[in-house]
Amino acid sequence: MSQRDSNMLFLKDMLEHLVSCQQQLQWTTDSQAVHVLTEVMLRDLERCNKLCESIKRKANHAVAV
Repeated sequence: MSQRDSNMLFLKDMLEHLVSCQQQLQWTTDSQAVHVLTEVMLRDLERCNKLCESIKRKANHAVAV
């Protein structure tokens, strides 16, 4: 599996996880659960953001070369 394929699979998995967390947030009323879920979601979003920025830099570098 190429690095790009691995990155795309990782992003897909993370997005699915975020959807799952969002669904849990819809039904929970427990403030501790809300705290944990939102912290997990923020962490996952940060990881996705870093990966997307890396992919973007590589694409920009490839265009420049």
